[in-house]
Amino acid sequence: MSKHTRGMRSVAAAVSSGALLTAVACGNGGGDGGDPELVIETFGTFGYEKLLQEFEEDTGITVEERTYGELEDWNEQLTQNLSAGSGLGDVVAVEEGILLDVMQSQDSFHDLYDYGAGSMEDHFLDWKWEMGHTPSGRLLGLGTDIGGMAVCYRTDYFEQAGLPSDREEVSELWQTWDDFVEVGVEFSESDVDAAFADTTTEYSNAIMRQSGDVMFLDQENELVIEESDSVERAWDIAGRMIEEDLTAELEMWSDDWTAAIQSGAFATMPCPSWMLGQIEENAGEEGEGKWDVARVPGDGGNWGGSWLAVPEQTDHPEEAAQLAQFLTGPEGHLGAWEARNNLPSSPETLQSDEVQNHTNPYFNDAPVGEIYAQGAMDLEPTHFGIGHFAIQQSTNTEALLSWEQGQADREEAWEQAVQDAERIAENN
Repeated sequence: MSKHTRGMRSVAAAVSSGALLTAVACGNGGGDGGDPELVIETFGTFGYEKLLQEFEEDTGITVEERTYGELEDWNEQLTQNLSAGSGLGDVVAVEEGILLDVMQSQDSFHDLYDYGAGSMEDHFLDWKWEMGHTPSGRLLGLGTDIGGMAVCYRTDYFEQAGLPSDREEVSELWQTWDDFVEVGVEFSESDVDAAFADTTTEYSNAIMRQSGDVMFLDQENELVIEESDSVERAWDIAGRMIEEDLTAELEMWSDDWTAAIQSGAFATMPCPSWMLGQIEENAGEEGEGKWDVARVPGDGGNWGGSWLAVPEQTDHPEEAAQLAQFLTGPEGHLGAWEARNNLPSSPETLQSDEVQNHTNPYFNDAPVGEIYAQGAMDLEPTHFGIGHFAIQQSTNTEALLSWEQGQADREEAWEQAVQDAERIAENN
């Protein structure tokens, strides 16, 4: 799952102090004898609560989930603990934006082929399986979810603005991103007391991820930000949204952004499948039935997805590998989908009745299984090079947001984006 793209802040607190205390007491999962105690480290909403209970009941192995609220906090902690050679859990989530970065430390992880994971190959989409391998052929990670893509929108605001609110009619309104901007202009000219969108940074990210090609770095890890068609297109659409004053000028994942979801300060936001859980969690009971899900403009796309890896730091590699395989097997993928609508990276699960027929009552019974699974089988992943996450942070979050919030004009923001990207690329 992915939560992609936020500005660096201090490490987030774990979901509960109990998880941290257990982690401290157990170190890398060590116990006082008997069945081991494992720690799995994730971020955001992986939907593992019930699955971990099942694993404990089936194996007698105790598992504590140490959850970081935001991706950048977890990525920073993962990087620090890899460098230090200590502090990591027994199983860790590695998000797509830093996967290649982490593979530079491939010797810090167990080869999951050594624990029988090779038998799982047919369970995954081909590209998801291949991306879990290091250049030398070691199996570093087993795939969790993929992002899929859609747009979530407030039906009540659309009705107030005189726009269609039915999800099929809304999808027809914005077959292209140019159409989307035009709908935004119409919405902004209405009397609705809300912005059309939360921020340009999310939308530009969604547009870039539709390319099925490269964003900032090419296959040779050369910086191509100034030649990238996907980056240029994303900034052009973002620029039109800024010029038309269509956004609430929020920083994604900030406290203000979270509060704005809860208060209903905007009408649309890009919705990779994992975002459904974020909206439900932040909007709460007041938002139920007010949100719906429409198709994304353009050609689908993927935003998000992770792999589970077993660090060499663990004292219990066999049991940790067993846990990783359980969570990324058919039962794990289906359980995460049912808990948080995290879209499986398993063809068999994507085509199952449990996914295809799944509706989400919070989102007006939207057929989210059909919406997200429809294009998942044909997804072409976008390439992320070494340093991608840091470049995305600086260019698509900080520089673009400075333009959106009026701290810089387009030329100044773009110049800053390029300079930051060059600096990061030189250091990798």
